[in-house]
Amino acid sequence: MIRFEDVSVTYDGAAGPTLCGVDLEVPEGELVLVVGPSGVGKSTLLGAVSGLVPHFTGGTLRGRVTVAGRDTRTHKPRQLADVVGTVGQDPLSHFVTDTVEDELAYGMESLGLAPDVMRRRVEETLDLLGLAPLRDRPIATLSGGQRQRVAIGSVLTPHPRVLVLDEPTSALDPAAAEEVLAVLQRLVHDLGTTVLMAEHRLERVVQYADQVLLLAAPGTAPRLGAPAEVMADSPVCPPVVDLGRLAGWSPLPLTVRDARRRAAGLRERLTGHEPAPGTGTATAPAPAAPREQAPVPVPPPASAAPRPAARRRLFRRAAPRTDAPGGTSPDVAEVDSLAVRRDGVQALRRVDLTVAPGETVALMGRNGAGKSTLLGSLVGLVQPSAGQVRAGGVVPHRTPPRDLVRRVGLVPQEPRDLLYADTVAAECAAADRDAQAAPGTCRALVQELLPGVRDETHPRDLSEGQRLALALAVVLTARPPLLLLDEPTRGLDYGAKARLVAVVRALAADGHAIVLATHDVELAAELAHRVVLLAEGEVIADGPTAEVVVSSPSFAPQVTKILAPQRWLTVAQVRKALS
Repeated sequence: MIRFEDVSVTYDGAAGPTLCGVDLEVPEGELVLVVGPSGVGKSTLLGAVSGLVPHFTGGTLRGRVTVAGRDTRTHKPRQLADVVGTVGQDPLSHFVTDTVEDELAYGMESLGLAPDVMRRRVEETLDLLGLAPLRDRPIATLSGGQRQRVAIGSVLTPHPRVLVLDEPTSALDPAAAEEVLAVLQRLVHDLGTTVLMAEHRLERVVQYADQVLLLAAPGTAPRLGAPAEVMADSPVCPPVVDLGRLAGWSPLPLTVRDARRRAAGLRERLTGHEPAPGTGTATAPAPAAPREQAPVPVPPPASAAPRPAARRRLFRRAAPRTDAPGGTSPDVAEVDSLAVRRDGVQALRRVDLTVAPGETVALMGRNGAGKSTLLGSLVGLVQPSAGQVRAGGVVPHRTPPRDLVRRVGLVPQEPRDLLYADTVAAECAAADRDAQAAPGTCRALVQELLPGVRDETHPRDLSEGQRLALALAVVLTARPPLLLLDEPTRGLDYGAKARLVAVVRALAADGHAIVLATHDVELAAELAHRVVLLAEGEVIADGPTAEVVVSSPSFAPQVTKILAPQRWLTVAQVRKALS
């Protein structure tokens, strides 16, 4: 179905080829998972299948790529649209119409399908992806995960023979991700659709793959093979594989079920070393105090790693709030009986939340539960319908942005929303001016978070992880006591995620309060002191990470599921106990 014949791709100005020596064949009716660190050419390989490379991206393609017998060098993307459906990392860039139902029908209209066929396929897709309740909703009102499902649905309705998906589950909650992957599996098994998918969250997808295509480094020849064989020495792997490597299991398990069958011996070795109840990878900075009482000063998390001198200089301690009655406030953020109604939808109802200095709180819940709306309320983008919100001692939606930027900062789901200049240097200069910081403050942060990036680099030419680091530096320039992160690991590989964890831990240790909205259960297990679960705009659970995620079948990390009833959260915990 898909044939690469000695393919290489080199972009203008690049020191070397992004892809080199790709010579392989993907049979019809298989799901092939493309894995590798960020920047190795996964998106380029996918683009070569859809014709976007080189017709849209530019650069030089050598060799030959054929899809269903059509040469992508001579067939432009529009001439491949009936056989190849493509969903990129950014679903917003796909949308042409305003409502969900119209977007699902648009691709079929472009291909000239009959109205009765279009109607049937729209209904089938609405049911397959759980979009029926959203059919009349404006796309602009959907959550990030809901938009991702609509983008996938819009390429499913024309019934292409090949689906090319770049990070398809990155914005989905665990249940929604399983639904989408189950749909893809049905398309592969029942209809013979060929699926080529790049994904960083391997814990979600590797068990569905027929083959894995590993791109280990830029410009190196890829390796195609059975998932267990490739994962045995892959530089990127999910926690279940990492735990299997640590335990010496062979062959390596790819699913929680297979790992549990082999875990009895490992549980015995870990008996007596279990984490204390209520603790996890991140130790809470202090017990939660009643709202009316002032808690004791908050120490940094016990798990924070020592930081080098440069990081101690750059991540300076957040300034305490001193403008509240009685001096320094015990909480950086306070939400009391918050309700928000947006576009006729009750997004939040009766939400109570406090966040202390040095505390990292993970907001979790299914798509549309209200996580991003709650972050928007804390940063003043969303006005409450009822209740009160205070962040950094002020009411966010009543505070001028120039003052608010030094109290609370938000890195949105799409970091590019904060990046509007033509170069990294211009972004840094603008951030210094907006924060009234000394010139060079933002650039020093960029050097710490993103070493080696050049001043003249355009932000659009950075990878997802690099754009996140730049946006984080822009926000941190003002040293806000409260930092908000919306889906911060979207598009990040395991190495980039580990670097983000180290940065956030350092910030929390220096007194910054962190609130992150995430569907990444492994990130929450690694980083959060507390987890707050939201459903239908209400808080349904709020407690220490270990207590909340261990009791949740949907939000428990892989290690927790494998080693239950013992209360382990991460491979790092297990490795430390065994050593």
